[in-house]
Amino acid sequence: MLLAEDDRAIRHALERALSLEGYQVTAVADGVEALAQAHKTPPDVLLLDVMMPGIDGLQVCRVLRAEGDRTPILMLTALVETADRIAGLDAGADDYVVKPFDVEEVFARLRALLRRTSPDPGAMADVPKELPAASDRQIEAAGLRMDVQARRAWRGERELELTRTEFELLELLVRNAGIVLDHSTIYDRIWGYDFGPGSKNLAVYVGYLRRKLDEPGAPALIHTVRGVGYVLRED
Repeated sequence: MLLAEDDRAIRHALERALSLEGYQVTAVADGVEALAQAHKTPPDVLLLDVMMPGIDGLQVCRVLRAEGDRTPILMLTALVETADRIAGLDAGADDYVVKPFDVEEVFARLRALLRRTSPDPGAMADVPKELPAASDRQIEAAGLRMDVQARRAWRGERELELTRTEFELLELLVRNAGIVLDHSTIYDRIWGYDFGPGSKNLAVYVGYLRRKLDEPGAPALIHTVRGVGYVLRED
C-alpha cells in the first residue's frame, strides 16, 4: 500500500494503524513522492490525501489514470461539499473518506476496494439469493447496455466513461432493473459495508452516475424511492 499524507501526525498514525492491521505500508509526504514511488513500485492500493503541497492528491490521481493505471485509490479529504467530492471521483478516485475519520472506516473501505479488484471465489457466498451473480457478460435494461467483462457501458450509442465504483453500481442496478434496492443492500454489494443512515456516500455516487447517464429530452433512468433506496427503470 502507498500512503500519501502531508500532515506528519496523521501520516504516522495511519501508517502505524495500517501496519498493525497487516498492510505493508510505504508512507510519503507529498504528491511528487507519491508519483515517484507508484512508478517505482506499483502498490496494490493507494491512500491519497487531497490537500498536499505542490502536486495534490487529485493531480496524482489524474496522472495515474491518464497513464492507464487502474490501481484502486481511496482519497482522504477535509472537503465536505458534494462538488469537492465529485472532483475526486472525476479525477478517477474509487472512494473517499472525509476527515476527521474513524480508522475502522478506512479499514472497511480499503477491504471493499481490495475485494473488488482481487475477487475471492468464496465471496459470493454472502450475496443475497434474490440478487443474481455477476456472471453474464452482456446485460441490458432501460436502454442501457453493459459488457461486464470488458467493463464498458453504453446508453444507446453513447459510451459512458465510468469509474470502477460507478460501473459496479450501474451493473447492480441494471441486473435488478425495476426492483427497488434498499440502501443497505447497495452498500453491502458495492462497498461490502453499510456505513449507516448518516452516510452521504451512496447519494454522491448516484448523483454523479445520473449526470453521466442523463440526456436532454430523454427519460431519467435512476429513481429515488424516498426512505428506501433506488431503482433503475425507464419511465
